[in-house]
Amino acid sequence: MKHSHRRRSAALAVVALLALAGPARTTAASDPIERIDPPSWWVGFESPELQLLVHGAGAASLAASLDYPGVRLATVTGAESPNYLFLNLVIGADAAPGRIPLVFRRDGHVVARRDYLLEARRPGSRERKGFDASDVIYLVMPDRFANGNPANDQPPGTLDHVDRRDGFARHGGDLAGITAHLDYLERLGITQLWLTPVLENAQPEFSYHGYSITDHYRVDPRFGSREDYQALSRAARARGIGLIEDVVVNHIGSGHWWMKDLPARDWLSGDGSRALTNHMHSTVADPYASAVDRRRYIDGWFSPQMPDLHPMNPLLGSYLIQNAIWWIEYADLSGLRMDTYSYSDKRFMADFTRRIMSEYPRLNIVGEEWRDDPAMVSYWQAGKANADGYVSYLPSLMDFPLQGALVRALKSEDSWNSGFPALYERLADDFLYANPRNLVVFADNHDTDRIAAELGNDEALWRLAMVYVATIRGIPQILYGTELLMANERPGNDGDKRHDFPGGWPGDAADAFSGRGLEPRVAAAQNFLRTLLSWRKTAPAVQAGSLRHYAPADGVYVYFRQLGAETVMVALNKRAAAATLDLGRFRESLARGASGRDVLSGARVTLGDTLTLAPRSALVIDIR
Repeated sequence: MKHSHRRRSAALAVVALLALAGPARTTAASDPIERIDPPSWWVGFESPELQLLVHGAGAASLAASLDYPGVRLATVTGAESPNYLFLNLVIGADAAPGRIPLVFRRDGHVVARRDYLLEARRPGSRERKGFDASDVIYLVMPDRFANGNPANDQPPGTLDHVDRRDGFARHGGDLAGITAHLDYLERLGITQLWLTPVLENAQPEFSYHGYSITDHYRVDPRFGSREDYQALSRAARARGIGLIEDVVVNHIGSGHWWMKDLPARDWLSGDGSRALTNHMHSTVADPYASAVDRRRYIDGWFSPQMPDLHPMNPLLGSYLIQNAIWWIEYADLSGLRMDTYSYSDKRFMADFTRRIMSEYPRLNIVGEEWRDDPAMVSYWQAGKANADGYVSYLPSLMDFPLQGALVRALKSEDSWNSGFPALYERLADDFLYANPRNLVVFADNHDTDRIAAELGNDEALWRLAMVYVATIRGIPQILYGTELLMANERPGNDGDKRHDFPGGWPGDAADAFSGRGLEPRVAAAQNFLRTLLSWRKTAPAVQAGSLRHYAPADGVYVYFRQLGAETVMVALNKRAAAATLDLGRFRESLARGASGRDVLSGARVTLGDTLTLAPRSALVIDIR
């Protein structure tokens, strides 16, 4: 998440305080129903239950009814606000797609009707395959990638402004821009696309990143429409690229429409003080943690402009779970990335992931637990036997411990506890995880400093980092622009980390999509990563093979991936001098006299008694 949100103006906190004072008073109209969430549903889910949130002036006083074969209205629930009604439907296995006639009465008189759409699911929807270690994920911040439709840059009523010179303002990138450049991603070797949130962020400042959601069923108009999002997914799938949604259940934006009329006092966390979280992640598992510290971590707001949700309210919990299912089905998603995973109540997060996985057993969900400690990260993965008995259903996590170790290893000299030996030891911590192959590995993401900047813009070290991410166990993730040596000059500055992708706007001096105007070193880096990732798509041993690594020595780290008749040897030389390896050390992984192809140069390599590595270089040999 973005800790720079704390810089936002104190005035916005006052707005949030006024919004919390009580439900807005509205005047009843001839049709009192303003919205129903979710806007549609499908037949054929494992769970037959569907909760409809009905909002409108005096909605709680309405009597609801329906008459549709296979569907019954089980219960009707009000809320503390008089403007909400929750309808709990049961959709039987025999229910057919169609339109459910919902009728609303007040004092016996019909005041509103809605034909609620019940659709058929796509064939094979339940069995959809999520992302896994055969994939490469490309992380895009839509506002900073490409402006495909300048007409939507500043729709009427938007609160913030467009200014490409301001790193914290909107720049105009959108879904149309991403869709127009899917061919670039395909050529790069990408098979999964993770977008930072695209839902509406009607906020006066810093709305470009998408993590301050103000409507859970509306795509931000600066990015496009729901139909545009659906079209992007369809076009991506046609190129063999899945779409991963970035989901936020911990908090909302202070401009969320709920904030004008909260359904209940416990819709938000805490005691009304709007105290900020203490960011003490360990309290959720710490056997010695005080209850007050644990609650402050979970119930505290992430920032004054991000009200913290309380999903243990069962109405809100169902709303958030159904919202995720709705988007998976509507946009044909291949997975979810869960923002600030551990900040929500862990009981709800277990229920959330359990419910999603029960509907889509082959889907993947990756959670963000931004900690450098593998013991803490592993706590959240499904299958982990935790000392406190907590059972998680989260399949995957972002491997922040390995990311931090990789950066430090490339920046520091080797010793018994630093450099490559420390990276080796961190990977050895995989015994803590229930399924380390399902972790997402990366060198940088939208919240960290750019890897090129971390490594002092050293292209040789950058190549070592890219080879490691692409060949080590797990699911590799590449941040947009990493292939271009994109860097930030101000450490920790979010706006400086999130530069515009060159060529995404008319008039850009360089166009990375076509290669026009790129500096030679940038073009070379782009081609390097394209070669590496394109080969990875054809390398089963890297996607699904075993891993054996050898303790680093003299600035050289060697490991092998093996599956059946294929062996991939990776040798990373960080030294400024050439290194000669005695291959006898690796005989349990490498047969004497084996030969293979150097993936990066295309040359044939025969592996006899020794192997010489060029200074500051990576060697990847595919032996089949």
